[in-house]
Amino acid sequence: METIERIDEWRERYQRWKRINEMRGDDVGDEYPWVENRRAPFKPMGRALPMLNLGLITSAGAYIDGTEPFDTSIPGGDASFREIPSLVTGEDLQWCARGYDPAAVREDMNSQVPLARLFEFEGNGIIGQLNQVFWSFCGFIPSAARFADAALPDLVERVRRYDVQAALLVPASRLCHQTMALAARALESAGVPTMMIAVERDVVEIVRPPRSAYYRGELGRVAGEPNWPEHQRRILDESLRLLEPFDQTGIRNISVQLETAVEQDRGER
Repeated sequence: METIERIDEWRERYQRWKRINEMRGDDVGDEYPWVENRRAPFKPMGRALPMLNLGLITSAGAYIDGTEPFDTSIPGGDASFREIPSLVTGEDLQWCARGYDPAAVREDMNSQVPLARLFEFEGNGIIGQLNQVFWSFCGFIPSAARFADAALPDLVERVRRYDVQAALLVPASRLCHQTMALAARALESAGVPTMMIAVERDVVEIVRPPRSAYYRGELGRVAGEPNWPEHQRRILDESLRLLEPFDQTGIRNISVQLETAVEQDRGER
């Protein structure tokens, strides 16, 4: 199945948008031609969560300090990705943040790159293991067709090389929701089941990743509030546990708000 349906038509809309609109900063504006897909690929889970090798894909612009950063000056977005060891620490990372406020992820990288929580899940048997590397994009990529053509075949090849049996995708900005949804579509078409956490439902509904878990969260902290491990665990646990019950493409709401509100009222964090 195509990652972008009617891709030539989308390219024409994108070129018209580029000619008419001047993007200012990290805002693509109201006239941006969001990708619109009618169907989504779907790969049923081949094994239970406690037996799988889980891959993590983030669009928060993480890269190892001292290595080449993402180029945020490219108008259509930097479509490259970084392959980073999962044992990295927050002190080892820098962030190329476009389209979202990086304050939360600088305070606690688990709000966007939830490695500590996923290693906990590995330790307590929720997942079989966290893959030894994760993949990082700077997901503010307006040129969706170039991203699909240039980056996604390489990403799929790397994910399959590590024998990843399912992938968790975490967007950071509004436009990242499109980028990560396209990545999920490419991976699922290649036989890798995916789950994308989302806080921008309207984008997910039109781009159509195969599976997504939605809650009313905030951009830049999609995997949970910084320095609030229980909030992060709740989001990740509910999202990952939906991987197996999904029997067709779609969006499922996760019930994060009620328990979070109770904890906030109690002063718990």
